[in-house]
Amino acid sequence: MRIKNYVRPHTLEEAYRIISENERAVVLGGGSFLRLSFKEIDTVVDLQDVGLDFIEEKEDAVDIGSMVTLGELERNDVLKKLYRGYIPRFVGIIWSVQLRNIATVGGTIFPKWGFSDFITGLLALNVDVHLYKSGKMKLEDFLKTKIGKDILVKISIKKERRETSFQFLRNSLYDFSLLNLSLSCKKGKDFKLAVGARPGVAKPAKKTVEFLNSVDEPFKHLKRATGILLSEIEFGDDFRASGEYRKHLAGVLFKRALEEVLNYEG
Repeated sequence: MRIKNYVRPHTLEEAYRIISENERAVVLGGGSFLRLSFKEIDTVVDLQDVGLDFIEEKEDAVDIGSMVTLGELERNDVLKKLYRGYIPRFVGIIWSVQLRNIATVGGTIFPKWGFSDFITGLLALNVDVHLYKSGKMKLEDFLKTKIGKDILVKISIKKERRETSFQFLRNSLYDFSLLNLSLSCKKGKDFKLAVGARPGVAKPAKKTVEFLNSVDEPFKHLKRATGILLSEIEFGDDFRASGEYRKHLAGVLFKRALEEVLNYEG
């Protein structure tokens, strides 16, 4: 990979001006997966001097700057107390320590990687994405919205009492997931469910959630809920796994996740 120009702005305004004036400019997160998208880059815009490497606890949310690394999320004391440490737990099994200390929040979310464990994990929570130009939107809306030249400034994770589960399967610990799934609920209701590495980008399972929220004792309705899930989520083939295998795996991971979040309640 070749990079022709490297710039390091000191403000968001300066960074946005550079990418808006140069069609071929690319914002640099941690740089972990730059090679997956580009063979040659005209201008790289490095945001490490812009001041986006913060984790700030507020009364009703936790704000995380886009230049925070996954490794910092894993070690942060505020996040260890939020959702029983859900975020540090699922982040801590993503790739290797070395990659987690390089990969950033913005560099993982903004490209909408289909293989991302991080995006899937966040979809079990109420998360807002804050963009410099496009403003604030829910994470699930961001994932289905075409975004032009913009900069991810931060994400905001709402504080709630929510039981959580993150499930995945890989060929090896340091590989990408063949499939991943996240689930959460509040006292057996208000479920949130997403499936990722399908191999497309993570997708909320809204029909399944609607069904789970409509019944008492959801685990007794596991078979029907699984059928809804497998019919509403699309599963594809790639060199790691077939769509048919992923579809079968989704049912297994969903059962494990539902058992986990409902056991917390009892």
